Amino acid sequence: MAEAFVELDPVTLCYETFGDPADPTLLLIMGLGGQLIDWPDGMCELFAARGFHVVRYDNRDVGLSTHLPDSVDVLGLFQSALGQDGHIVVPYLLSDMARDAVGLLDHLGVEQAHLVGVSLGGMIAQTAALEHPDRVASLTSIMSTPGPTIVSPTPEALTALLSPPAPDVGQAQERAIERAKVWGSPGLYDDDEIRDRVRRAWGRHYDPMGTARQFAAILASGDRSGALGGLALPTLVIHGTADTLIPQGGGEATAAAVPDAKLLLIEGMGHDLPEPLWEQLVGAVTEHASRAFL
Repeated sequence: MAEAFVELDPVTLCYETFGDPADPTLLLIMGLGGQLIDWPDGMCELFAARGFHVVRYDNRDVGLSTHLPDSVDVLGLFQSALGQDGHIVVPYLLSDMARDAVGLLDHLGVEQAHLVGVSLGGMIAQTAALEHPDRVASLTSIMSTPGPTIVSPTPEALTALLSPPAPDVGQAQERAIERAKVWGSPGLYDDDEIRDRVRRAWGRHYDPMGTARQFAAILASGDRSGALGGLALPTLVIHGTADTLIPQGGGEATAAAVPDAKLLLIEGMGHDLPEPLWEQLVGAVTEHASRAFL
């Protein structure tokens, strides 16, 4: 496991791999503002032990991948998404982020991969499945939604999401713990693990404006529900019953939109990937992928 880079047009992506490249590839796509290290090492190792070639990467605008210079009007995008006045130009859409994922597969010489995305990553995976179906062996969408206005965060979760950027790593660590109290899996997350992960992420590249640009892509890309009705790929939707950032209705809407999708609701799971749930998550994805033929 070592960081590597691939130059795509117009971005460079940082990625890491686990396991044997001869095994079926599992492409892990992280959520809003999340870096590749937010896919825990131990979870990636569990997937590799189940016979996958695991690839995790920094999306554009996070970590060691390319950070773009554009500014965005998030408030204006909210108004536009809600059908109010205004049309906002954004630096990129989910389609561009899906092309990044496919470009990474091209670089690795992978014809088809099992896509697993969380939150924003689930939206990217859905988009890749719609726009590049020949490259996707199976789709797993975790704690995600088919559109930006399908469900709403609780007021507490929305306030935490939109809180001002932290000025230093110490405050970023404490803010992450406060957010975990709002949308994490109750009783399952680990404060020390959160502090360590935030420290590592801060050292790689902390960029609040990058997160804002990703958020803009979500808002501007619209609702995929209708398009997902034409998806003919094995699809697993996983959602937690304790998720306050994207409530379980987002997962239910995703599963309802995709023909023959399987929905797995995990009691007590929030908007995170705590270690006590790894075995269940890895087992569910492995069983799902084993039913898809490369």
